Amino acid sequence: MRPVALTGTPGTGKTAVARRLARSVRSIEVGTLALRLGAGRRRGGGVEVDLRRLQRAVRPRNALGGIDLIVGHLAHLLPVRDIVVLRCHPRELGRRLARARRGSPRERRANVTAEALDVILTEAVGPGRRVWEIDTTGRSLAEVTRSVERRLRRRGPSRYGRIDWLADPSVTEGLLDRAR
Repeated sequence: MRPVALTGTPGTGKTAVARRLARSVRSIEVGTLALRLGAGRRRGGGVEVDLRRLQRAVRPRNALGGIDLIVGHLAHLLPVRDIVVLRCHPRELGRRLARARRGSPRERRANVTAEALDVILTEAVGPGRRVWEIDTTGRSLAEVTRSVERRLRRRGPSRYGRIDWLADPSVTEGLLDRAR
């Protein structure tokens, strides 16, 4: 079975879902994969990924042998066919990131803006790819994990484009306020 990318803006729940799936699905974080394949180096508290080098290293089918799920906000940029994009309403995402004290306020605003503008979804969609969105807003980790598990089992045709955060006036106003 080909591996699936589990991606989304930071704070949407990728790592938490992957941990819950650990008993039934063999997953790897993009940073760990990059280190293993010589396409990354430790920097500060994380891993700096050489994306082009990682893309080349992943191309041979045997490079991902035994991996079911590649997890991370860069996973959709790898040469994979199937992609699950976790989504979260920008207001809730901002609260999650602030509560977890993830990144600086500026980085949190950038992630919220990226989510509002569908950046990761837009990057994920392409010829020959199947992409599925799963909204994590207001849902428990168990619910989201079940949705991802179902998608991994029954891949089927793409399902995306139903989530439109910009249709929410509060999101649009928030973006306009930041631009002023």
